[in-house]
Amino acid sequence: MERLNVTEIYGGIEFPGHLHTQESLQAASEFQFRDTDVLVATYPKSGTTWLQEILTLIFSKGSLEPAHTIPNWARAPWLEHLYFNTLVPRLNPAIPRLFTTHLPSQVLAPALKKSKVTVLYLARHPKDVLVSFYHFHKIAKFLPDRGNFDDFLDQFLKGKVHFGSWFTHVQGWLDLREEVNVNLITYEDLSQEPRCTIQRLCGILGCQLQSQEEDIILKNCTFSAMSQNSMVNYSLVSNKFLDQTKGKFMRKGEMGNWKEHFSPEQNKKFNAIYLTKMKDYILHFPWSLD
Repeated sequence: MERLNVTEIYGGIEFPGHLHTQESLQAASEFQFRDTDVLVATYPKSGTTWLQEILTLIFSKGSLEPAHTIPNWARAPWLEHLYFNTLVPRLNPAIPRLFTTHLPSQVLAPALKKSKVTVLYLARHPKDVLVSFYHFHKIAKFLPDRGNFDDFLDQFLKGKVHFGSWFTHVQGWLDLREEVNVNLITYEDLSQEPRCTIQRLCGILGCQLQSQEEDIILKNCTFSAMSQNSMVNYSLVSNKFLDQTKGKFMRKGEMGNWKEHFSPEQNKKFNAIYLTKMKDYILHFPWSLD
């Protein structure tokens, strides 16, 4: 079932029909979490793959076997994807179940509130998210053509893209912290203080690592190492769905790449909307708008 040109609308938000159905989205909203489960929640292009890899290696105590033999989507399956139920039984029963989602908080909140699941919400500078998402549309054949960069920026700011508004997504997950064990991690923290952030993750998860195990994780979770790992770089996915001849899934992995794309006028427009929408959340994040 390819459904490359199908768009599913669930909760007023658009999702690519290639990976989502009404049934799979509804099943995600009703999923029965265990208290020991770990959920990575992100808006697209926020560093999801990076965090999946780090967590895999934390749980394996630095052993490279799972990270080098099992695709990341099988190690940390997506709750809302139509193949989710086929992957859950294959998860390693010796470690906490690790799941991933791009769903907004309001879809999962009822299910999450019924357990003590640990949620790791990964956020990234929205301008870098926008640029990465724009380039991803060029290779992902299950996403619609959103026009040139200026067109995409306008649609992104209005939340008229697949997976909805970045602003609403971030706000919703942060607001849920009063009722669910949601822990905010940022792409920038992972970039600037990787060892400290890994140690913080271990503290959240109740894991203990030796310094040499941390060293292995740091070495194997660099952009260079991950871009060469076929279990991570999505080279296993057919060009029929993800055409990496037009650009790589692992494209840059940098902070501040947005500066190479935004014009002064676009930057001013983005900043004005960001400051209005995020005025009550700005202090949560380490990034600067300029």
